[in-house]
Amino acid sequence: MADYIDSILAHDPSWGIIGASLKRPDVRDALKPQDFLYTLAIASAAGVETRTIGSILDVLDATTQRADLIETMCDPRIRIVSLTVTEKGYCHDPATGTLDRAHPDIVHDLAHPEAPVSAAGLLTRALELRRDRGIAPFTVLSCDNLPANGKTVRRIVCEFARLRSAVLAAHIEQAVAFPSSMVDRIVPATTDADRAEIARITGRDDAWPIMTEPFTQWVIEDHFTAGRPHLGSVGVELVGNVEPFELMKLRMLNGSHSSLAYLGYLGGYQYVSEAIADPGLRRLIHGLMTEEAAPTLSIPLADALSYRDRLLERFANPRLKHRTWQIAMDGTQKLPQRLLGTIRDNIAHGRSSARLALGVAAWMRYVTGVDETGQAIEVKDPMAPRLLELARKIGPNAEALAGEFLAIREVFGDLGKDESFHALVTRKLSDIYAKGALAAAAATA
Repeated sequence: MADYIDSILAHDPSWGIIGASLKRPDVRDALKPQDFLYTLAIASAAGVETRTIGSILDVLDATTQRADLIETMCDPRIRIVSLTVTEKGYCHDPATGTLDRAHPDIVHDLAHPEAPVSAAGLLTRALELRRDRGIAPFTVLSCDNLPANGKTVRRIVCEFARLRSAVLAAHIEQAVAFPSSMVDRIVPATTDADRAEIARITGRDDAWPIMTEPFTQWVIEDHFTAGRPHLGSVGVELVGNVEPFELMKLRMLNGSHSSLAYLGYLGGYQYVSEAIADPGLRRLIHGLMTEEAAPTLSIPLADALSYRDRLLERFANPRLKHRTWQIAMDGTQKLPQRLLGTIRDNIAHGRSSARLALGVAAWMRYVTGVDETGQAIEVKDPMAPRLLELARKIGPNAEALAGEFLAIREVFGDLGKDESFHALVTRKLSDIYAKGALAAAAATA
């Protein structure tokens, strides 16, 4: 977003971004001493191109500047509030997309609506204050990897608001725009090695450069209540319905990425580019996109297969140090959107999901917390304690482990009760335990 807005500033300097970190001050503390400028580094096999991004005006830390953040959101000049908080930041049930009313942040915000900590609570409070002050509402623009992300955040915010006030919920439902969007660009977490490389290339120390790939796509439903920048002038695709684009990205890029991450990590690969270079994994991912993901999409098959080929090239980018461990985070939040929806569609149409089921089984093996060499895995997931405890109690028993994990309603919903899927996942998990992840992938490919 900052990249696109930075490009707009050349002919329309009236726009800018105020960032907000909801959990940690890291970004603010890193960028403030450098006047919120940072380096965007575009890495390809040919080398690294850099540019300085100047569209960020400030970054607020919600943990220490909550009141300032809410007041900023109430400023009439703020016309769009966007979210890039990852799936778990929505405080929702990933299997249903509805608000998790028992989530600690939601419980807190309902008890203290004037001092919210969740994204839903902050949005609701700011929209409430703008209404009370006679200020038109801002547009809420989700940029997260969720199907129908605009509809999802609308449902969550309105459900939260309804728990506080039916009148407030009705106001938000009627007056606030929640366009869906799809962002497609691979951005690994910044490392100290990245900082050193940027210093070498530019001659400047940058506390938080961003490394990314040449490919970029941003698709947005063109529904804004308070105006927007001239996004189309810098390559943003403004459409009436973003669903075909988001499903293609979620099911082909993200679904493949997650499967590759779990299998690749278990197989000893630290980076995506290393994993996709493995012949068995490459054949598996090619087949997953071709035979299991593409048939579920509404776009022309030729377009889906062209996207597949471009993805395989992107995954293989040796300059993009995208860690399998990073992609493997928060699997309980990601699997429903990235893998399970595709599996449901295939079951409904009598198609195979053997490769997708292997990805699910690889997740199960990964969250046991011990890799194939006996080394501990640092499992980052909101449900990690529960998963690790189940794995500890059961041990390396594929049938029992698959049964317990598939019974987790918050992740699998009713899919875990499907006998054919249950048997397929159990068989794939048994293969991983017996052969190892890479051999299981090669056998499934």
